[in-house]
Amino acid sequence: MASTVHSDSDDGMDAFMDKFKTQRYKNAFSENDWEEEFNKIPMFMKNAPEEIDPQKYPELACLQSIIHDEDRPPEEQAKSLKDEGNAYFKEKNYQKAVVAYTAGLKKKCADQDLNAVLLTNRAASHFYLGNMRSALNDAAAAKKLKPDHLKALIRGAQCCIELRHFSEAIQWCDEGLKVHPTDKKLRELRAVADKHKRAAERDARKAKAKEKKLHGEKEALLNAIKDRGIKLVQPVRAHRSGSDSEDEDERSPAAIAELSLDGLSSQEVTGAQVFVDEQGSLQWPVLFLYPEHQQSDFISAFCENSCFTDHLAVMFEELPPWDADRKYLPQNLQVYFEDEEKETLYRVDPEMSLLKILQHKRYFVKAGTPSFIVLVKGSSYWKQFLSGRKIHGLTSCSN
Repeated sequence: MASTVHSDSDDGMDAFMDKFKTQRYKNAFSENDWEEEFNKIPMFMKNAPEEIDPQKYPELACLQSIIHDEDRPPEEQAKSLKDEGNAYFKEKNYQKAVVAYTAGLKKKCADQDLNAVLLTNRAASHFYLGNMRSALNDAAAAKKLKPDHLKALIRGAQCCIELRHFSEAIQWCDEGLKVHPTDKKLRELRAVADKHKRAAERDARKAKAKEKKLHGEKEALLNAIKDRGIKLVQPVRAHRSGSDSEDEDERSPAAIAELSLDGLSSQEVTGAQVFVDEQGSLQWPVLFLYPEHQQSDFISAFCENSCFTDHLAVMFEELPPWDADRKYLPQNLQVYFEDEEKETLYRVDPEMSLLKILQHKRYFVKAGTPSFIVLVKGSSYWKQFLSGRKIHGLTSCSN
């Protein structure tokens, strides 16, 4: 009887296999899309789809419904969501991992060890997303639930290092080493944090010493300017809306008395600034204006003891391209400074030193840069420019 059944079975299988010699198996994968079809089977998926369509991924949708079955105990649901988050984490899909771990924590299961793992894993996801503060908060929450949780202690120290909170990182490591005294990772992190902490403290000391030195140098510079009787003027500040008081005159005694180191900063693109040279002389950035041609020259270091003749001779040794009429010869030039408040021009004796000009009672250095107007004597523009203006000549040292 057994041999008969066996013979029938063989005959049936032979017949079944013989069918494929003449016809194709209807439910088989096609040769063209077998890889795509294979990837729809959860066991063989390389990456989970962004959205799970039950029509396209019925098996996966079924598994999802099992995972998120609200009728299961909270611990089971939380564990399933933890596993889902771990799968996303392995795929480096950290944002979806955060979502899964968060969903697991919302189940509020009674297993504190599982909650600590969910927090630590979410901290790791935040860490790789660059959300260091969120990662640190999760690590701290996990440590609160389970003070000896090694991964939470390590992650907290790592976050503190990334946030440059090196003292806190050392504290995290020290807490961890009390319960895990031989852990290599904690020891390495503590060494790194301590090294960075000492380097940061050293840099802070250097920066503070440098700032103190620069401040001292600027204070000495400001005192040197004041000792010479040179008056600095801060740029006019915008009138504050809603204020009943009028803007204070920038040349008033009160405004000059309030001068600070900010008044030494040049607004020129070169960033040049007045300084004291090795001989104790002030070197000023000076601006020459040529209103006839809307041009200018900038001298970054004009020694206070030098006269204007010396610089003009060098500046106009070769005539500038904008001087088409070749009028700007040193002997033809006159230099002026303007007293805007009194609407007065003062003609400068080119043989006078810069210091003598800056010490004049009506000269105010604005924005750290003395400026002067240069005109060609006797030209039509010269006559037009001076017309209707008050002119005073400076031919002596008296102010």
